[in-house]
Amino acid sequence: MAAGRRGVMGRGRRREGRETGVTATARRGVGGGFILAARVVMLITTVIVAIIVAAILLRVLGANASNSIVEGVTDLARTLVGPFKDLFSIKDPKVAIAVNWGLAALLYLVVGSIIARVLRRAGVKSHPDRVG
Repeated sequence: MAAGRRGVMGRGRRREGRETGVTATARRGVGGGFILAARVVMLITTVIVAIIVAAILLRVLGANASNSIVEGVTDLARTLVGPFKDLFSIKDPKVAIAVNWGLAALLYLVVGSIIARVLRRAGVKSHPDRVG
């Protein structure tokens, strides 16, 4: 790219309907940061939901509770679903875990998706090249 084509130092000039220069670069950086944050939130949400769903399946399908993998996944899920423990009092323990932990997984998914959507929209609004 020739220096004359961008203008003097490329500051504040418009080319092809786009802002160039330091201000535009800063806006693109902020927008990209929000979009990256949205992706990280969705990744974390997906991992949390996957752990909870795996634990539900292991418990409902009767996996060996003394197995170290089953024990680790179940303990981690138990920590993540703490507030949902015994939310619904169901007599069958497998159904109780499926309902209570499933509700926790659903809530994590909904809240994580909302947070990611808000971050993504903030990134699109501050990023001049992206279309929402």
